[in-house]
Amino acid sequence: MTKQLRSAPVMRAVLDAVAERLLAGDEARIRIPEICQATGVNYGSVYHHFGSREGVIDAAYEALFVTYSENEMARWAALEIADSRRRFDEVLRGLLDPADHDTALSERAMIARIVAAAETRPIVRDVVVATQARVSEARARALAHGQRRGWLRDDASAAAMAGLVEAVSARFGAEDFLESGASPDEVARLVWQCLRGPR
Repeated sequence: MTKQLRSAPVMRAVLDAVAERLLAGDEARIRIPEICQATGVNYGSVYHHFGSREGVIDAAYEALFVTYSENEMARWAALEIADSRRRFDEVLRGLLDPADHDTALSERAMIARIVAAAETRPIVRDVVVATQARVSEARARALAHGQRRGWLRDDASAAAMAGLVEAVSARFGAEDFLESGASPDEVARLVWQCLRGPR
């Protein structure tokens, strides 16, 4: 086993520890000596693999964003194999109005934080842009399936509908959302009506 392969699980432990702290609060509180103590990883190894404290934080942001995005793409992919309107509607409603609102809002809030952080972190921005394009394509493919089957309106492109869902998801991630007066249920119902069109 090469040294690089042996070090991968160790560096994953570092990323997980940093990601855990990012989820719990502000990145300004992250201290590499504390990460080393928590993971048992040598201080020099962390800097060898990530270059700097900022490099570790960048890598953790990237890992979180990619994980959340892959989870979302998998959920949208379930729509592409729906073979009945009833099943399509069930899955789509679950995507627009998740059963676990707290977890969904927490994920969306973290995604919004990562996108904000990407404004000043070019490496993170590149990953966010490339990964978000893949998520948008997954949404559009799933919605196009619904259009082809006659389950969704056909007077708008699947890409435009995916953009609507993306905009609403970003709005859910904004920290002031819960103070806006609109509940996630209300917003999800409105998006659903927009996707289905006049009946």
